[in-house]
Amino acid sequence: MTAKTISLNNGVEMPAMGLGVLQSEGGEATSAVSTALKSGYRLIDTAAAYFNEREVGQGIRDSGVDRGDIFLTTKLWMTDYGFEGALRAFDTSIAKLGVDYLDLYLLHWPWPANVSQTIAAFKAAERLLAEGRVRAIGVANFKPDHLRALVRETDVVPAVNQVELHPNFQQPDQVALHRELSIVTQAWSPIGGVYGWAGENGAVRPLQNETIQAIAEAHGKTPAQVILRWHLQEGRSAIPKSVTPERIVENVDVFDFELPAWDMAAIAKLDTGRRGAIDPDDATPEVIDLTIDAA
Repeated sequence: MTAKTISLNNGVEMPAMGLGVLQSEGGEATSAVSTALKSGYRLIDTAAAYFNEREVGQGIRDSGVDRGDIFLTTKLWMTDYGFEGALRAFDTSIAKLGVDYLDLYLLHWPWPANVSQTIAAFKAAERLLAEGRVRAIGVANFKPDHLRALVRETDVVPAVNQVELHPNFQQPDQVALHRELSIVTQAWSPIGGVYGWAGENGAVRPLQNETIQAIAEAHGKTPAQVILRWHLQEGRSAIPKSVTPERIVENVDVFDFELPAWDMAAIAKLDTGRRGAIDPDDATPEVIDLTIDAA
């Protein structure tokens, strides 16, 4: 049976399954977080750029689950890259969340045109780690070249790289580098929900794929549960987003079955090599124009 936690490269245990809250707003976000925690989730993933850190914090408090039992992640936005900017942004995030520490702090995107500020931001995260204000640090959406450049210039190897990864876009070379560097792969849009907001790319959505639907029927599970189980058996963490209570509960109910090798191989063949979202090389503060509000 696949473990419910994953050991990070600094020994911290991270839940394998969590709730993502991208595009969850207001009371809907608060309710989703509270429902997830009451349903057994212990990993909640948000970001400054999701504009819902306050609501996530309220959901944590509403759940009644002790803060020490929750693995909480947020992310630093590009406009706050740089050493001092990152430290200020961290303080803003924990103030909005209403907590005094984070379990995981991530740089949200690489910024290839501004490598020096990116490196400085990660060095700020290293300080926060050394001070015990965060238990682990990492990155999101960093491609292999971005990761190698970061590792060359910093002292702490990222514990996690959170990337777009689902049956249609499996990134085997990226995942192989993560294994080489002892970085945990965490899948955002793990069931392919990115197609619902970032535009189609001509591929059949994973949930509608006949192969996955047939596997789900054979196991008496839903297509989403099959995909999430596939992620877990590949040794990844997954953070599916939902605001529907029934789906939140369904998504975490994936520890009572196992996919045989032939099912895993069938899913591996679905890779199109095509992203649903923006290429990280093209993600800049000008392309994704956001202004993070103050605490």
